[in-house]
Amino acid sequence: MLVATKAPPVVNRNLTSDQVERIRKVRRAGAYVLLGFATAIFVLPFMWMLTTSLKSDEANLAFPPQWFPDSYHWENYSRAWSGSLPFSRFLLNTVLITALSMLGNLISCILPAYAFARMRARLAGVMFAGLLATMMIPREITLVPKFILFSKLGWVDTYLPLVVPEFFGVALYIFLLRQFFTTVPQELIDAARIDGASELRILWRIMLPLSKPAIAAICLFSFVSNWNQYLEPVIYLRTTEKFTLPLGLGMFSDQYATQYNQMMAVAIIALVPILILFFIAQKTFIRGVTLTGIAGR
Repeated sequence: MLVATKAPPVVNRNLTSDQVERIRKVRRAGAYVLLGFATAIFVLPFMWMLTTSLKSDEANLAFPPQWFPDSYHWENYSRAWSGSLPFSRFLLNTVLITALSMLGNLISCILPAYAFARMRARLAGVMFAGLLATMMIPREITLVPKFILFSKLGWVDTYLPLVVPEFFGVALYIFLLRQFFTTVPQELIDAARIDGASELRILWRIMLPLSKPAIAAICLFSFVSNWNQYLEPVIYLRTTEKFTLPLGLGMFSDQYATQYNQMMAVAIIALVPILILFFIAQKTFIRGVTLTGIAGR
């Protein structure tokens, strides 16, 4: 019987240990340079947003643009937040919509994900493939039919079109949770069934406690998606008092001028909850994304 063995690494015997170590240092330095360059690409827009929020009205119109202003105007934050627009109300509206949407995503995605992962039924594979196929449909295609439906239901200028659809599942979240549920040992499920536990009890007592990383990842995805949502609120909301933070940011622009410093100040404030949530759940989030990506059958 043939036994596969791992081929030994190819080593240039003409190189000394010092030369090999030098090559490793060069490769490590090159990797750090590439990582630093990639980091700068992502960080520079945020730096520009931060410095712009601290500029005066005149510095915003300066040409060529200045990265760092001559003087920092921290009062831009208070001017923007307590100005003519009710941003405190916008913040409460955004928190309400985001919290209800996250709850809807968890309820509507955990149950079908468990069914696809641990329950057997005819045509389960076909139904799961059909679920994944819905991910290929651009959301813009459904905007007009959804608007006609919600307008006939009288839901325009309410939060219902933004919250109710979240209670009907998201294909991506169901897929990620299903992949994680398959990593839970089947022996635990079988032992619970022998003890007389129902499927809902198995889900609540066994699957959910073991799936905290995946649930944390879904919560973070849902939070960011609903917190930054702009398209659907601008379609369904009419009253200013019902607007969300993204809609409030758009109100800094008019036909004459755009108050970029105040706009960026509010954008920084709106970004803070996302950063706090990510850094708090960073390890759990990364573990959940990693395991849902490598799991499966």
